[in-house]
Amino acid sequence: MLPKDPILLMSVVNTKLRDRYPSLAALCDDLNVPETDVTAPLAAAGYVYDPARNQFIFRKS
Repeated sequence: MLPKDPILLMSVVNTKLRDRYPSLAALCDDLNVPETDVTAPLAAAGYVYDPARNQFIFRKS
């Protein structure tokens, strides 16, 4: 189960991406969650997925 708090979610997801998964799609497939369950709350908090880095980064306005 993924945390609901966007900052905790970003931390958990980035750690999993760094340590175990080659992509966001692989993470979501393994956890059996739609990508939007991860990307939507993080986007609302200002984070976007960077596939080149394989992590979520803060997008400055």
